[in-house]
Amino acid sequence: MQTSPAIHIRREQFHLAWDPAIEPVETVESGAIVEFDLLDASGGQITAASTVDDLARLDFSRVDQVNGPVAVAGAEPGETLQIELLEFEPADWGWTASIPGFGLLADTFTDPALRISRVPGTGGRAEFLPGVRVPIVPFCGEIGVAPIDGPRSTIPPDLHGGNMDTRHLTAGSTLFLPVFHAGGRLSMGDGHAAQGDGEVCGTAIETPMRALVRLTVRKDLHLTSPEFLTADVAATPGGRRYATDGIGPDLLGAARDAVRRMIDWLGREHGIAAIDAYLLTSVAIDLRISEIVDMPNFVVTAHCPLAIFD
Repeated sequence: MQTSPAIHIRREQFHLAWDPAIEPVETVESGAIVEFDLLDASGGQITAASTVDDLARLDFSRVDQVNGPVAVAGAEPGETLQIELLEFEPADWGWTASIPGFGLLADTFTDPALRISRVPGTGGRAEFLPGVRVPIVPFCGEIGVAPIDGPRSTIPPDLHGGNMDTRHLTAGSTLFLPVFHAGGRLSMGDGHAAQGDGEVCGTAIETPMRALVRLTVRKDLHLTSPEFLTADVAATPGGRRYATDGIGPDLLGAARDAVRRMIDWLGREHGIAAIDAYLLTSVAIDLRISEIVDMPNFVVTAHCPLAIFD
């Protein structure tokens, strides 16, 4: 376990927009380890003692803050920032809410609802309902670099990453993000103790989080959208997977982009011809909706199990 991270990003070092005009709070060398101390997605407005009445007082201008940015020396536009996700440590509590006007079924569930859960720690199970225990597999919903232009809201995801809400970005996985500005300028936040694919109601088990990451410049890799390698854990069917994201305002278009990027990866890494890679995507690749509620963009991810290769 890493006990002496190169740099510590404090809770108060946050911002509320993705914007290349925001100056880095720190600059580190390629390969450095950074520790983030993060509030929950409400920015501390919801606490373990909150009730449903607190949702009516929620200030949305403070929601989905991200901490940073952290610049990585030597990262240039057109290159890739490799983010090794080393550790996630959630708080001992978290919240899940149905917020009026937000979520996939907002027109059906119009009244606010709030559930506070005790979080027993990574590998444990939270009693979400009587007789219903949810595995705790923490990650951060927000991980991104400075976008092409800004300012942009932190709520929708985009090609720079951002609010991807991808539950497979757990400890032991590696995320690759395209660099649009010098230094890359990574920020992250929105700790989740547990979440299903899609984050259907718009919230996970939201929790404050301590995150530890290693940041490395990849000058040999030139991506146009997020890609990642999953953790090597027994819970992943078929073992580790390489995944490519499609992100955009049309769900079908995002799915097509995810498949096109998977075809590119199969050619780049395994020398498979495009038509053969296309056929393989239908035989062995899983398409998953990683995020479906953070309008106007959706995230669809193509997953390739590495066990299919000799």
